[in-house]
Amino acid sequence: MTQLILASASPRRKEILERAGISFTIMQPDEKESNFSNLPVSKLVKALAKEKAQNVVNKIDRDCLVLGADTLVYLKGKILGKPSSIQDAYAMLESLSGRTHTVISGVCLLTKEGFERVFTVKTKVKFMKLSKKDIEDYIATKEPFDKAGAYGIQGYASKFIKKIKGDYYNVMGLPLSSVYSVIKEIYG
Repeated sequence: MTQLILASASPRRKEILERAGISFTIMQPDEKESNFSNLPVSKLVKALAKEKAQNVVNKIDRDCLVLGADTLVYLKGKILGKPSSIQDAYAMLESLSGRTHTVISGVCLLTKEGFERVFTVKTKVKFMKLSKKDIEDYIATKEPFDKAGAYGIQGYASKFIKKIKGDYYNVMGLPLSSVYSVIKEIYG
């Protein structure tokens, strides 16, 4: 199989691929992302994922499959990014409390030779009703600050998840079975 390159600095994407026993290397894309904010959410995550993958493809000179991904949390049409402050994290968690939100990942698999597959995966997540103390205690763990939507399903916030409809790993940041299906399709 051609070498897989993960175009990401995400520790969660790295962990997901490692746990699955998929061999890969990491090459971080340039940090500057284009402003695609005028796009609908599904097109936005695809554009961001493709930009990351293309950035890495442009840096390599060998036959590799490059994987770019971007994950967003949104609720009632509003994107919940990574919180910038305690107040921001509190507001996000309060807005998720007792509600169902959507986690969407855009995925792009590219090769220098011209293969391109870009797709999205959506997962619905329902939070239990959170008390003020639940939110404050969770924020005190510092876990919310590097995660879209101010939570990590695989960490302390797992106890807040009432229901999930879709791919668990998508909520972590990489819809593994969908990615693996494309890899199998290409390389058998």
